[in-house]
Amino acid sequence: MSLPPPILKPEIKYTQIFINNEWVNSVSGKTFATINPCTEEPICQIQEGDKADVDKAVAAAKKAGELGSPWRRMDASARGHLLSKLADLIERDMVYLASLETLDNGKPYKYSYNVDYPIAVKTCRHYAGWPDKIVGKTIPIEGDFFCFTRVEPVGVVGAITPWNFPGMIACQKILPALAAGCTLVLKPAEQTPLTTLYIAALCKEVGIPAGVVNVVPGYGPTAGAALTEHMDVNKISFTGSTEVGHLIQCASGKTNLKRVSLELGGKSPNVVFADADLDEAVLVSHNNLFFNMGQCCTAASRTYVQDSIYDEFVRRSVDLAKKRSIGDPWCDNVENGPQIDRDQFDKVLELIESGKKQGAKMECGGGRHGTKGYFIQNTVFSNVTDDMRISKEEIFGPVQQIIKFKSIDEVIKRANNTTYGLAGAVFTKDIDKALTLAQSVQSGTFWVNCYNVGGPSTPFGGFKMSGIGREGGEYGLHEFCEIKTVVIKIPQKNS
Repeated sequence: MSLPPPILKPEIKYTQIFINNEWVNSVSGKTFATINPCTEEPICQIQEGDKADVDKAVAAAKKAGELGSPWRRMDASARGHLLSKLADLIERDMVYLASLETLDNGKPYKYSYNVDYPIAVKTCRHYAGWPDKIVGKTIPIEGDFFCFTRVEPVGVVGAITPWNFPGMIACQKILPALAAGCTLVLKPAEQTPLTTLYIAALCKEVGIPAGVVNVVPGYGPTAGAALTEHMDVNKISFTGSTEVGHLIQCASGKTNLKRVSLELGGKSPNVVFADADLDEAVLVSHNNLFFNMGQCCTAASRTYVQDSIYDEFVRRSVDLAKKRSIGDPWCDNVENGPQIDRDQFDKVLELIESGKKQGAKMECGGGRHGTKGYFIQNTVFSNVTDDMRISKEEIFGPVQQIIKFKSIDEVIKRANNTTYGLAGAVFTKDIDKALTLAQSVQSGTFWVNCYNVGGPSTPFGGFKMSGIGREGGEYGLHEFCEIKTVVIKIPQKNS
């Protein structure tokens, strides 16, 4: 997409809690600052929701989803029309949304505009086509009975979204939930609430009834915990770290055995064989580690390279990393902005230090970039072994690990030697190797000679500790539905 000029100082329009299509202050009166990661300075104060605010939002969502409510009585195709209109409004305001995202998150504006919000629009348009196609089945059973299934909304959904793709992932939660007929209370990451609050205003603008979409900004231990433990929340949809995913799954079982879908962390194996197109493999591996400052759950964070091409792969990767520009995210030529906050900045630098201490060779980078903001130098490690922390832990930063392997059997075993299972990839010209890896690597998504390719219609999620359930397409829609079996006795006429 062409890149229109950004709004360098976007107006902050919404900082309150959104409940029942109204903007309200927190019950406690507390606020918190959202911080510009480029300057380390506050952007504005946001109303801080906690349990009392979550209770109000859930009550509104529950009422909006009751039988006989405008939302439940609405024709399915009309519901789809509202979702299509939401896509139109996001597209209308894309420059503003992308600018607001860059201000709040720090990612380069060109990616906010050309990646995040086009995907958000496509997600809206995809799910806008689903509401009148959610159908049950007739099932033959023994005896004089008629059996059919109904596909019904799961009820009130609690959605908790991360800070790495805030507006885009908010749409990936809101749209399938609404397409299925659910109502929703969403808690955005406290680091990046601004675009989600604006999307809530767009939901009201298109005519989505009061109480159907509610947004409560706040912190995980307060607002997030209240949502996951709430008796009237029927489902939790969470995207974030595996550590928090554990807490959410436990909390969701304390009260009413909520349905839970979790899209969690990854440490994805990216396997490059000697017969691969080396230019392409190096470039794609580089882009899909450093994109979004390495803050991607699918990042190609364990790059296994066959021994005969290892040294050349490392040399070219280091050259690309040194050339990748870091700095002002409003500039067209900048590829990397800052990490999201001080905690993430410190975590990445600490893991870099662990790599050096454990014997990996730091080929470039390794420290802070500049003196202000949470910028980190593009870092490449070679001579990485599987027992190092940088090879086992999700770094979520601009740090590439390049690991040597010899044989296909060896690399399959090593690729699967992880608690994660989100994604994987292979680069090879041999279709037999490609298909062997595709069926052998334990991951929810696997790419061959490409990376991070997909769309709103493709299911996305993880094996093992990378999550539960799927997002995207029909599979993602099912996460917001319940199946009810109905059996009717057929009266028999006397002969």
